[in-house]
Amino acid sequence: MLFLSFPPLERERERARTVKKKSRRKKKEIGEKPFLAKIEALEEGYLLTPASRLLLKDEPLSVRPFLLAMLDPVLTKPWHHVSEWFQNDDPTPFDTAHGRTFWDYAGHEPRLNHFFNDAMASDARLVTSMVVKDCKVVFDGLNSLVDVGGGTGTVAKAIADAFPELECTVLDLPHVVSDLQGSGNLKFIGGDMFQAIPSTDAVLLKWILHDWSDEESVKILKRCKEALPSKGGKVIIIDMKVENEKKGDDESIETQLFFDMLMMILVTGRERTEKEWAKLFADAGFSDYKITPILGLRSLIEVYP
Repeated sequence: MLFLSFPPLERERERARTVKKKSRRKKKEIGEKPFLAKIEALEEGYLLTPASRLLLKDEPLSVRPFLLAMLDPVLTKPWHHVSEWFQNDDPTPFDTAHGRTFWDYAGHEPRLNHFFNDAMASDARLVTSMVVKDCKVVFDGLNSLVDVGGGTGTVAKAIADAFPELECTVLDLPHVVSDLQGSGNLKFIGGDMFQAIPSTDAVLLKWILHDWSDEESVKILKRCKEALPSKGGKVIIIDMKVENEKKGDDESIETQLFFDMLMMILVTGRERTEKEWAKLFADAGFSDYKITPILGLRSLIEVYP
C-alpha cells in the first residue's frame, strides 16, 4: 500500500523531461531578452520590506529589542489581569499582576531593567536619527541640554556627537546610570526628576510624560521650568500627539489606542491630544509651544516659559 501512494516511475520521468524542456525554453527567452533575467530574479525569492528590515538584529536602526520587550512575559502578563484590576484599588494592572509598580520592579529586577533600557535605546536610535537630520534648528543657540529620564544615553550621545559645542547631561535614576561613563561633552548624573533637574538651556523629555498622569506630568514640567533660564530656555518633548479626528487611517488609530492602553496597563500614564498637551503646559506655567511632526505618530514639541 505504501508504494501505491506514489506516482508510477514512468510518470515521474515524463514530468522531469517536461521541466527540463521548460527550463531550456526559458533560458533561450532570457538569452534573447536580457531584461527578462532581471524580472526572473525579482520573481524568484523574497525581499524584506523597509519596515521588516527594522526587525533585523544587525540593522543599524533595528527596533528588535523594542519588539522583544513588548512580547516579554513580564509585560504581557498584566494584560490578563485587567478584569481583576477593575475590581481592586491597584494603580495599574502591572501592580495587580506583579505586586509592585513597574518602576519598583525595574529597580530591583536587573533583567527587566536591562531589556527595558535596550528597548528604549533601540527606539531612541530611530527617532533621534530623524531629529538630528531634520530638526537641527531646534538646537540653535543652546549651550547646554539635560536629557531627563535619558536611560543609557542613546539620544544624548547622538545629539552630543552632532553638536560638539553643546554640553549634554543625562539625568536618570541611580541604578540606571551608575555604571555609565561620559566622554567629551556628555555626562551622566543620578537623580530624581520629581525632586530637581540641573540648570540648563534646554530640557529634553523623550517618551517621558506619557508614562505619567496629568498631575505627575505637571510636577515634572514645573521642575523643568525651574531648571531653565528666564529667557531663551525651552523644554523639548518627543512624544505622541493623538489625532482623534483623523479618518480613514485605521492602522494609525489602532497604534494610538495600543500605546494609550499600554500606558494604562504598565504605568499611570496616557497618550494625549494637542488640547490635552496645551492644558499641561498652561498648568505648569509655560506660555507657548510649537509642535513639529517627526516620525509616524511621534512629534517634537518645543515648550517655552
